[in-house]
Amino acid sequence: MGKTGRPNTREFNIISKIESQKEHARKAAIGMLREKIEPLSNSVAMKLVENNLVETTNKNSLEEAIRRCLDILIHAEDFEIDYQLAPLRQLVQNPNVVSLYLTAFVIEKLIDHKDVVDIFGSDEDIYRCIDQQVEKYMPE
Repeated sequence: MGKTGRPNTREFNIISKIESQKEHARKAAIGMLREKIEPLSNSVAMKLVENNLVETTNKNSLEEAIRRCLDILIHAEDFEIDYQLAPLRQLVQNPNVVSLYLTAFVIEKLIDHKDVVDIFGSDEDIYRCIDQQVEKYMPE
């Protein structure tokens, strides 16, 4: 009978520590978002329009939709967040959870908004635009 393999405990501890750090960073980013929701939603909406990534008939309505999205993120459970992020998880290396969640919202749901005419640019272009604004208000 063959030997049963034992996982390397040192390797297991390192992986566990990395996962814990990622989870802590994720919770910290979402916690910090509570204080910055208003200026962040305004800034993201403005930059998406300025960079010609979103064409809208009403910028205030776009800002309100982004604000609602961020509010949903603050109150969402981990499973709901992971489900929303799944299609874009491999978009960039070491993504910011807030930026990735907003990108998924813009790509998948904002197109159906009554005041949005069209969305332009690649997924990565949209992520980069959003991430620049998130980094201004929520530096790591």
